[in-house]
Order: sequence, then C-alpha cells, then structure tokens
Amino acid sequence: MVVQPSPTQCFKNCQDIERFLFNCQQKLPPALRSHWLSLRVTLPDLDPLLAFDQHQQGDQPSFYLENPRQQRAIAAWGSCCQMRAEGKQRFQKIQDFVNHCHENTTLINPRLGSPQGLQIFCSFSFFDQSSHSLFPAASAFLPQWQLSQEAGQTLATCNLPLTHQSDLSRLSQEIWQTLQQLRSQPSTPPHRSGQALPQPVHCDWRDIQQFQENVQQALKAIAANHLQKVVLSHAIDLQAASPFHLTTALAQLRHRYPDCYSFAIGNGQGQYFIGASPERLLSSHQGQLIADALAGSAPRGETPSTDAQLANHLLSSPKERHEHRVVLHFIQQQLQSLGLTLQPVPPIRLLQLSNIQHLWTPIRANLPNSVHPLQILAQLHPTPAVAGVPCEEACHAIREWETLDRQLYAAPLGWVNGQGDSEFIVGIRSALINGDRARLYAGAGIVAGSDPAKELAEIQLKLQALLNTLNSN
Repeated sequence: MVVQPSPTQCFKNCQDIERFLFNCQQKLPPALRSHWLSLRVTLPDLDPLLAFDQHQQGDQPSFYLENPRQQRAIAAWGSCCQMRAEGKQRFQKIQDFVNHCHENTTLINPRLGSPQGLQIFCSFSFFDQSSHSLFPAASAFLPQWQLSQEAGQTLATCNLPLTHQSDLSRLSQEIWQTLQQLRSQPSTPPHRSGQALPQPVHCDWRDIQQFQENVQQALKAIAANHLQKVVLSHAIDLQAASPFHLTTALAQLRHRYPDCYSFAIGNGQGQYFIGASPERLLSSHQGQLIADALAGSAPRGETPSTDAQLANHLLSSPKERHEHRVVLHFIQQQLQSLGLTLQPVPPIRLLQLSNIQHLWTPIRANLPNSVHPLQILAQLHPTPAVAGVPCEEACHAIREWETLDRQLYAAPLGWVNGQGDSEFIVGIRSALINGDRARLYAGAGIVAGSDPAKELAEIQLKLQALLNTLNSN
C-alpha cells in the first residue's frame, strides 16, 4: 500500500506528527496484524557520518556506506524489524524478508529523492554457515532511521511499526525529538578527521609467514591441476590502549580513500566491521545493472614516471590480465545464466587508488523485473576475485589452509529496495572492531607463476591501508 501526501514537509510541532499518524492509522485494514509506516523528510544539508556518530548505538544494528567521489552517503541505525538466516538458501530467505517488508509498508513521499522505496540493509558472511561468528551468515534489517545524502540533497527516513494499538503520542514525540536533533546538527562535522585514535597500538605480525606457507601449498595444488586459482587471506590483530572510535576511523578512511566505499556494519552487540572497499559487486537502478570485475593489482609509484611504469606493466602483464579475464568471464556467465542481456564490454581499464591500482572492467546489463538483485548476488558470490577457480575446490582449500574466520571479509554488504534498486560492495580492505581490539583482513589471488614473496608484499600493502588509519595520530 502506498500513499503520497506531503504533510511531512510541514511538520511544525509534535502535534502535527501525531495528527498525521492518526490519519494513517485510520486507513489501516481492520484485520491487519503487522504494518510499517515509512516517512521521508527533506532536511538541511548535514553530514550523514555526523548523524551516524550521534545516533547509532552499540546494542542496535547499524549501517554506513559512503562514496566521497560520487558524493553519496547513507547512514542507518536502529531496527524496526530484522531477519537472520544461514545455509544455502540464505539469499532467498533475505529476499523473502525484503518482499514481506515492502508488501506491509505504507510509504510516505516515496518519490522524494533517490533511491526511491523502502531500503533494507543487508550483510552476508563469506561462507553460508556462521558458527561461533560475531555476524550471522545472512542478516537484514529495516532501520528505525536512515539519513541519505546525494548531490547535495539530504533526506531522513523514519520507519516505524503502526497498528491499531500503537501509542501515537509516544511515537510522535520520538519522531519529533529525532527530527529536531537532526535539524540542529551542523552541516559539517567537528574536526574529527584529525582527532587522534587511541595510542599506543600493538600490532601482532607473528603469523605472517604462515601466509607464505599457504601460498606454497596453493602453488603445489595448482601445479597438480587441482586448482586454477585460489584467493588466500591473512589477518593481523591490533590492541589499543583504549577503545577505537568508530566514526573517527570512518572519517579518516573517506579522507584517505575517496575513490573507495567507506563502510561500517554494526551487529547490535558492540562489534563493527569497517573498511574502505574499492570493489562494487553490483548496483541496480531503474532496470540497469552494473557489476565490477576487479582483479589484478600493482602498487602505485612514488614518482609520476615510476607510477606510469607500474601501470603499464600491470596492463600488459599476461598473469594479471589472465587473472582479470577469469573474473570477468565468470561474472558474464553468471549474469547470462539468469537471462540478463549484457551490453558491450569496454576495454580493460585501471582503477587507481592512493596506494594500489587494479585492472577493472565494469559490466552492464538490462535487469528485468523478474530477476531480483538478491538472486544475482547469490549467483555472483563468491567470485573468483575473492575465492578462486574452480569455486568449490577453492573454498575447500580456503577452509583447510586459513586459520582465521573470514566472517564478513570478502563478502557482499549493501542495501536493496522493493523496486529492484540495490547497491552491494565486497567487504575487502576491512577490519573487525571490538572495543580496544581490531582484526585487519587482506588477501591475494594465487595462480600459476605467483611468487610467494610478492604475494606477501601485496597483502602487507593492503593491510597497511587500515593499519595506517587505525594507528595514526
């Protein structure tokens, strides 16, 4: 059920909100058991990260995603309703939850801003079981509040349960209080990006040589034709003198890596998964889908000439180009298997970040209404860029050789709505924050011809991105 009045732009006091909620309540069907109301309101320009800092609580799920270069950010906190799932059908179960929320929600001002419709925020672990993990294998929640900013426009969305028994006075007071707090926030945050993170930070590199040993095992398996490629990851642990400040880390990540997606997912138990990922797994908008093939990497040069040499070597490297083509062809085949019509693929290009550069090919396709973004996600995860080839054998090797629990590392994180719009990234260049402790993740693709020393150097370079952020003054 969708209504499109505009009184939410005229809320001058708490009584206006209560009156509006009463009118919505009167339109509910008599036998209705569960229903949600979604109000969308324009706000003065403000920083969603500042709102995230002020409003998210450790005992409630939360989500933050920002791409500074694209001038888009979204923050979500609190839970109106949520869903957890495990097993091979986890993507389908989350899809059913998304459909249920959409079918049982009245949208107020649904066409105000972009994206339209009800947004559900999702995270998935790398493997489909999550025993003893801090994050479930699949999780989705409809937030109580979300704040989105795009092209200078700031929108607040309030989602709330509404039944015939709802206490309208209490609900209206809560909405009015939050709106007033948001409206009174400054448009830019305090100078938090320069705020010192807790010192000193102890970094445990003791098991780093285990990664090289795993690479040697992988090369033997590849030489024996058991594998074509496997992506091996490693983690290092940090210990700080006091708890890490979540939004300070996020402010520094978006400042250091403006071409990446800065993100944070809170599990409602005090732990957060954060990072700055260069990889968009898929996005869809108004029937158009984009998926990124991102594989093959090299460091950046310290001078323009060395940087150009490294870039040219990456573009011409048979090994790196082969690794990239494997990922590209996998994504194309998976999309075609769902009946999607692909658009012509552009030549391989470079995605150049501050400390690393990648081979990158965006894949575009028409997305019919009959195909849900979560169906595509289930087909794409895990890609050869984060698992290997063949996928089943590579995942078996990962379980056997890696001693860490990947949890959300290298897995899809993002949002989806009831209109088929979505955006999901891959949770790489990431860290798990737990009070004064942090675990940093990074990985590298191992193929025939890989050099264990060079692969070790690559993951150290990737780990450095988060290490510099969490260990900076």
